[in-house]
This record gives sequence, structure tokens and C-alpha cells, in this order.
Amino acid sequence: MKIALLGYGKMGKIIEKIATDRKHEIVLKIDHDNQHDLTAENLQKADVAIEFSTPATVLGNIEHCFNAGVPIVVGTTGWYDQMQQIKQRCQEGNNTFIYATNFSVGVNIFFHINRVLAKLMNKHPYYEVQVEEIHHIQKLDAPSGTAITIAEGIIENLDAKKQWVNILTDTNNPADDNAKVDDVLIESYRIDSVPGTHTVIYDSEVDTIELKHTAHNRNGFALGAVLAAEWVADKKGFFSVKDMFDLA
Repeated sequence: MKIALLGYGKMGKIIEKIATDRKHEIVLKIDHDNQHDLTAENLQKADVAIEFSTPATVLGNIEHCFNAGVPIVVGTTGWYDQMQQIKQRCQEGNNTFIYATNFSVGVNIFFHINRVLAKLMNKHPYYEVQVEEIHHIQKLDAPSGTAITIAEGIIENLDAKKQWVNILTDTNNPADDNAKVDDVLIESYRIDSVPGTHTVIYDSEVDTIELKHTAHNRNGFALGAVLAAEWVADKKGFFSVKDMFDLA
């Protein structure tokens, strides 16, 4: 395939390597220095665009792809309050869109196990649950999109939980926990050089159960994004990564 990269930071460069290793061609690379190259004419040289930019630029990049009629894979998080508008815009324009808080195969298996475990825990109300996420200090949003997906998976399946709340803290100065009994607390830590660690913790007086995913590097995220581009390129519609992995 011919691929456009919208966002050419650390993730964009890893995606480029994985895509070219899989015999794809990168025909357009957009970052903050060459926004003037983001035109319909240039986008239409690509079969699909992969978007890993910032919450401030992602909506504009999506709009450019919709206007150009180019399928887009979106890995940027921090914009989901606009999700319904993007979905409507995609469907009305007969466009192609797929998004994920995390495209990693391992993380999506983790999401599935998390939902199954939450449903099981309805029978064991003496466990209290929370989510912990750790990322590098350059990450712009907190909580991470992955942590939000984990918390929403718990809320959808564990009857006692109704919403999530977030605390951004650090290992030396923990913040106060103001979570109510029906909240899922997400504790966010920002530590240099951590690609991403997510832990679901069920704690009781007698024991603790932990479900944990640790990314060793960004390669899993990048490979998943390229796999999503391969999967969605010949489709029409609005998709999430659940559709791609067929995980209920």
C-alpha cells in the first residue's frame, strides 16, 4: 500500500520502519514543519493515512482525510469528546475511519480479559478495583486513552461502578484519593522513558489480584496501526479496533 503518515514523531518513525519492512511505501510525511504539504492532492497519493499527532491537530487531520476521500487510522487520543461528530461526518460522507486508544495486539487481548474479569467480579463485591497507568513524561494527555478504555470496560461489566475519576500523581508525592464508592479510580504516573504500563488491581482484605500489561517499547503500538491500515484500506465506514480484532 501507499501510506501517508500524519504525525512524524517517535511513533511516526517507528510506523514508517514497520510499514516499509512489510513492503508498503510511505508517500507523505506530515509534521509541524510542513503542514502546508497536507493537501487533498498529496493525500490522494496514498491508499490510507495513519494519524499519530497531538490532540490539538488530530481533528484537522481527520477532516483533511475525509475531504480527500482517504481512509484514516487514528491512534491519537485526547479528543474523544468529539467522537459522535466525527462518526456522523464519516458516515454522511461515506468515508473510512478506524480508531483505537491502543492498536497493540497484546493490549487488545488485555482489554478483552479485563471485561471478562469485571463481569466475574460482580459475584465478589468485597474486592475494590482501580486502574494504574504509567507513561513517559512526554505524554500529553492523562489519563491515557488505554486507561480510559480499561476503566470503561470495567464500568460496562461491573454493576457497582458508574464512572471513572483520574488522579495525576507521582511516586514521591501521591495525591489524595477522592473517589466515591461507585467510581473507578485511575491513577496516572509520568516517569521518564516508560512506553506504557497498565494495571487493573482488585484488592480485598485477604488478597490482591492484578492484571497487568507492560509495553517494552512502542513497536507493538506501531505494528497494530499498520495492521489496522491493512485491514481498513478496502472498507467503508466507521470502525473501532474491536471490529478489527473481533473481540466482543
